[in-house]
Amino acid sequence: MDPMELIRSVPRLGELLVAQGVMTEREVERVLSRQQQDGRPFGALAEEICGVDPSLIEAAWIDQYRQIQATSRQTLATAEPDALALVDARQAWQFRLLPLAIDDDALVAATTTQHMARAARFASAVLGRTVIFTVVDSEELAAALERHYPMMGMDARTVRGGVQLDPLGGRPEPSSR
Repeated sequence: MDPMELIRSVPRLGELLVAQGVMTEREVERVLSRQQQDGRPFGALAEEICGVDPSLIEAAWIDQYRQIQATSRQTLATAEPDALALVDARQAWQFRLLPLAIDDDALVAATTTQHMARAARFASAVLGRTVIFTVVDSEELAAALERHYPMMGMDARTVRGGVQLDPLGGRPEPSSR
């Protein structure tokens, strides 16, 4: 199966929340209607409109992305140039975000479970796109970032959290963790 077909076959966040008994189909329809109006992320609107606990949204979200993890190895090696051009090396490493493809207006990107929320906030706020993530481990992400966005001093340790980027200059700094 084509990676994009597999990604499209994964249940949407609202479908997962309905299946888990967290939301009703009617609530999902209300959220989707509002999302069409203002383009905000489904999870944020579900919290606001329906009072869904953010931890339940996050758990469903991670479950959703784990379902497409099988596509990650093949897709990491074949990232589309148009997708890669959406971010520069500093952004890719800072937000642990590897753009892979553009499907309609959505961005398909790789990140780790640990960095997903931050990568999603960046993509939504700065890129203004819906993002479909594939979750990979830090070693896979680091190897792909090194291949597509080489930056001196950046490696797997950076992705695991050992090095942080200076937000102003993009220079590596030791982590204070």
